[in-house]
Amino acid sequence: MLNNVAVEKSIPPQNDQVLCLTAADVRHTLRGVNPQKAAGSDILGRVLKECADQLADVLTDIFNISLSCTVVLTCFKTTTIAPVPKKPMVSCLIDYHPIALTSIIMKCFERLIMRHIKTQLPPFLDPLQFVYHSNRSTDEAISTTLHLALTHLDKKGTYVRMLFIDFSSIFNTIVPQHLIGKLSLLGLNTSIYNWMLDFLIGRPQSR
Repeated sequence: MLNNVAVEKSIPPQNDQVLCLTAADVRHTLRGVNPQKAAGSDILGRVLKECADQLADVLTDIFNISLSCTVVLTCFKTTTIAPVPKKPMVSCLIDYHPIALTSIIMKCFERLIMRHIKTQLPPFLDPLQFVYHSNRSTDEAISTTLHLALTHLDKKGTYVRMLFIDFSSIFNTIVPQHLIGKLSLLGLNTSIYNWMLDFLIGRPQSR
């Protein structure tokens, strides 16, 4: 969440510089691919990992062209839906859980973009936001919540009410234009949030 007061006081200048990835960064990311992860409709993770040296330069060019044009290739956005049984004996469609398999190459690309975004995030993000912050975890969120609640309860005549909300299918409910509006307040590269807008729209599925 954004601290609105801080945002109004400290809106960073617009950044029109296009992100340019290096072959070294791409190579490092490819070498970190988990070969056990299921692939989408593209290359197996094992091949990407073992051929990182041979593929790094080619993929670097593809990624940088994508960033400069703010366009994500359709093949990178295509999701393969695989039905996985929820229980040993299935009798109808609701007994299956749909698993979305996405391009491993695109996951590597996303990881590189996320790494860049984390270095660009301004200091006025909500201190109680734990997701996408380095060295923060769910355990820390729980510990902080308990500490705040118990500290408050130490005072006489007080009580605590908590509301827990579980957002289901949150990725599918994102309104791209609203997200881009939020990102524009963070001072990220203009090309980055335009690229992200293209990434979020027009996502075909296959089975």
